Amino acid sequence: MFRFIIILSVILPLTACNSVYVKPNSLDTSQKIYVPVGGYSMKRSIKVAMQNRGYNIRTGALIKTHDTADDSNDFDLETYQIPSGTKYSVRVRERSEIFRPIWCMFNGFWWWNFNVSIVEQKTGTEILSWRGRGCQNSSLRKLDELLETMEIK
Repeated sequence: MFRFIIILSVILPLTACNSVYVKPNSLDTSQKIYVPVGGYSMKRSIKVAMQNRGYNIRTGALIKTHDTADDSNDFDLETYQIPSGTKYSVRVRERSEIFRPIWCMFNGFWWWNFNVSIVEQKTGTEILSWRGRGCQNSSLRKLDELLETMEIK
């Protein structure tokens, strides 16, 4: 019994976790999809994955930059305009990726922690809500599976 507890306490923290809500057959791939600029690995990768699947990706036009550099903050706030006729918007929140050469050795080397949401602009319906963490390649495989499920056939 003691061995089991030791093994469980070592293995359990190493597992990846995903919480996903997906609305099947809800994503029209021919429509414009807004994805914000920049970001860490997931934000960049979701754009690449969608473009590789033939989606009509738009990042928007920069309309305003506000410099907030002072003693406590050293960053700029930027405002982007969502292109007209955009049907879906993608929101990605993520932490900086972590290099995990041992745990993710055969799965991309990088550990990601992220939230992804896809919303239909006109109705406000969320068609994907995904809170995930895991190695790079397994997260990208999961993303591909989710997009496949969401696409209107």
